[in-house]
Amino acid sequence: MSEIHMPRLSDTMEEGVISSWVKNIGDKVETGDVLLEIETDKAVMEYEAFDEGYLVKQSVSEGDTVPIGEVIGLLADSPDAVPEESGGGSEPSGGQAEETGGSEEQKQEEPAAEGAQPAQESEPAPAPSGSGPEGRPRTSPLARRLAKEYGLDINKIQGSGPKGRIVRADIEAAAEKGQPVQEQAPAAQQESKPAPSAPAADQSFDDGRGSEELKVSNVRKVIARRLTESKQTVPHFYLRRTIDADALKAFRSQINGQLADTGVKVSFNDLIVKACATGLKLHPAVNTSWVDDKLLQHHRINVGVAVAVDAGLVVPVLHDTDKSTLSEISTNTRELAGKARDGKLKPQEMSGGTFSISNLGMFGIDSFSAVINPPEAAILAVGAMRQEPVVVDGEVEVRNRISLELSVDHRAVDGAVGAAFLKDLAEILEEPMRILL
Repeated sequence: MSEIHMPRLSDTMEEGVISSWVKNIGDKVETGDVLLEIETDKAVMEYEAFDEGYLVKQSVSEGDTVPIGEVIGLLADSPDAVPEESGGGSEPSGGQAEETGGSEEQKQEEPAAEGAQPAQESEPAPAPSGSGPEGRPRTSPLARRLAKEYGLDINKIQGSGPKGRIVRADIEAAAEKGQPVQEQAPAAQQESKPAPSAPAADQSFDDGRGSEELKVSNVRKVIARRLTESKQTVPHFYLRRTIDADALKAFRSQINGQLADTGVKVSFNDLIVKACATGLKLHPAVNTSWVDDKLLQHHRINVGVAVAVDAGLVVPVLHDTDKSTLSEISTNTRELAGKARDGKLKPQEMSGGTFSISNLGMFGIDSFSAVINPPEAAILAVGAMRQEPVVVDGEVEVRNRISLELSVDHRAVDGAVGAAFLKDLAEILEEPMRILL
């Protein structure tokens, strides 16, 4: 058998959450097949199999948080192979992730207290088809857990697994059909085993505001941790510049007119991405990182573009941005943004960034200060395009203006270096033909 381990799917990942199993126990697995979906610190990603065989065990359930490297499943040459942990004498599972035979259910039996009085004898009910020890239906741990969550009476559900075993699909089908719910236990049993009560509200959240604690996704936790680390460990300084965007607006219209037949439409953000790549070529000292008291010079220019998703903020990376055309940047940015919103970004599509851009102009934000995304040395915050009165040659004119703010890691980049970069970036955007040079 070969073990399946929790992989490292991003450079900052320390643990992952099992979002869903795509393959079930007994399924044939080919190299490259998607085994499961894992929620990392950045997105929900598909994990593909590196070996072929049959999935014979899922060591963790959906929703479980697992450290990197821990065993999450087993592959074998035969679908009937029994994992050693199941005791060897269990009935082979034939088709569901959680099936390990009756031995696990026997382990869950509470031993009778010594000296306890035997229950009054009564005529035993006939065991249903596919029943396990002592007439109980053959079920899997996951099926029992799901039945409990749905409030279903698992004894009244017909199993479709091997020898009538109740599996996950049966529970979900029963839930859709509205099968009988679990009956309340008699009062005497309730006294001996009281039902769990709802957890008491944490009073620390309630100070007259009617607060409710929300579930925090793994992505949100990592965003909070990394941004806190950034503000605490990275000495930020900020440079601001407002550019005249009339020429940029006209240039965009000209480019999109030329690309009309291709279906590609270049955005202002695409132009800013390309301009930043051009600026980084002119100022390689900004394309650096301060890591463990070492200054790293990056020879590739990989610009990350911040994308807002339901779980938080992710930054897909456009690799070798300086070598990409505007149409390629436009196409790749939209493809990566779509993957980000669907939680389908691959690790390599979120790693290797050397500079980032965060644009909130579409929300009408005039200007803001962005937090550096370590280990990068700088991030550019872009505001909305505004029409403002400007004095030009002694006359007041209404011009289109965009506010730019550069956040810089002072350990890696000096103030004068950052200022020179922002100056050239502004001039490139105000003379946008330079973007193509």
